[in-house]
Order: sequence, then structure tokens, then C-alpha cells
Amino acid sequence: MKSKWLLLGLLAVVLGGIIGFNTVFFLPSQPQIALISPSSEAFSPYCVEISSGSILDDKGQLSLLVWNIYKQNKDNWQQSLQSYTQNKQLVLLQESSLTSDLKDWLKSQQWNAYQVDAFEIFNTSVGVLSLSKAIPQKACAFTELEPWLRLPKSALYTNYRLSNGELLAVINIHAVNFTYGTREYQRQLDTLTDLIELHRGPIIVAGDFNSWSETRIAVVEKALNKLDLKEVDYSPDNRSQFVTGYALDHVFYRGLKLLRAEASPSDASDHNPIEVFFELINPETIQPSP
Repeated sequence: MKSKWLLLGLLAVVLGGIIGFNTVFFLPSQPQIALISPSSEAFSPYCVEISSGSILDDKGQLSLLVWNIYKQNKDNWQQSLQSYTQNKQLVLLQESSLTSDLKDWLKSQQWNAYQVDAFEIFNTSVGVLSLSKAIPQKACAFTELEPWLRLPKSALYTNYRLSNGELLAVINIHAVNFTYGTREYQRQLDTLTDLIELHRGPIIVAGDFNSWSETRIAVVEKALNKLDLKEVDYSPDNRSQFVTGYALDHVFYRGLKLLRAEASPSDASDHNPIEVFFELINPETIQPSP
């Protein structure tokens, strides 16, 4: 009899956990993108292609912000984001929570925003978010399910016209974190690198790689070395680290001239922001298409 009641108790706990999870979290059946422009909001399944003549860089200069924004849990997130995004052409955020406050800020600053709707918590989309004043020609969403937490991590692929006539491929990634081994971690990276393997123009791959072990660092290096990507060096380098001493956030690039990069301390998130300044290798300015 005691065994029967114990079994019923365990089933009740499990059932309660499932009901609680489904009440708090919603997982889309396939990756989709939330599109926020200065004048509109929309959702698009998986991939969106846009006939755009927008140029991303500013007369051959390209400045980048990469930052895990910690779901805007710190009170000073907006003030800090406003400061860090000044004079940036490209902003790659991870752990973005698409709240009404964030959407209002995006519209007020005239950003074109593309967020992967990895999952929703209390009806608010969470995922990586890429911002630019230029409109990308293509944006595609990717997710990989965390094997322990059962919530997806996300990545966003975008490409942009540059003033020298080249097409820049950009991957904004929040990598799988808690796993036993690196199978899911490897699969997520392989999916993204396969996507841009045939791209002949410049590339940026950046974000929160959750690279907290030597084994994970080796997976990242193997995946990106085949694309001839270089890792950015920082001065100062205050990138957030795991207790193992490994940095979690990275920027890799190809086909651009690195001018400087810095990772400064911040109290507006549990990650410190990265600012990178590039120059086009062949800055021959062309005019946007009408």
C-alpha cells in the first residue's frame, strides 16, 4: 500500500512539473523570426528574404556590438544598451527578451530587428536578436534543444550588402550550454558552418558560445578553422568567464580588416559587452539600389 501511494505521489510531482512547464514556457513547432521595424511588427517562419538595397557599413567602416543582455534583468539595461549601440552599424544580442519596453526602444532608435523566437516565457519571446539600421537581404532562424533544460538555444543567420559590392554573412549564436559530452554542441555549430561554407564574401560569427571547457573550445576551433575564420583579440579583455577561466563570448571574422576590439566591464548584465571595429578591405563605395 505504501508503494502504491509513493508511486502516485511521484506521478503527481511529474505531472505537476509538466503542467507547470507548459504553463510558463511555449516552444514553437519550428524556428521562427520576430521582425521589428520602426513602423511594424511581424512573425516569419524560419527564413525571410528581402529585396533590399540597404548598405550596412558607413563609408567602409563597420562597428559591431556583441552582448548577452541577460533577458534585460538588470535595471540599467536600457541606459547601457543605448550607450553601447551609439555609432554601431551591427548589434548582436543574446538572451534577448522581446518585452514591450525593448520593442519600444528598438522603434524609437530606428533599428531593424530580427529575433529568433526560440521559446516564449509568459508569452514573451526569448532568443538571439540582431539589429542594424540597414535591412538584411536574408535572415534565417535556427534552434538546438538543450538536452537537460529542454529549452532551445538559438542562432540567426543574416546577410547584408556592403559598400564595396560584397555580401557579408553574419551568424549570431547562443550556443547549447549544459550537456553531457559535446554532441548537441557540435551539431549546432556544424549546422551553422555548413550554411556558410560556400559563402565567398566576408563573414562574422559571434555571440555567447558557452565555451566553458577545453573540449568545447576545441569543437569551436575545429568548426570555424575550416572556414578560415580568425578570432578577434581584445584590449582590454574583460570578457565574462566561467569558473574554469575560459571566456564564454567570442567574435570570429574573415574578409575584413580588424582595427581594434575591446571588452569592457559592465554591471548591466552577467556578461560584459564586446565592441569591435572593422574596415572593409576594398572600400570602393557604391550607391544603394533605389
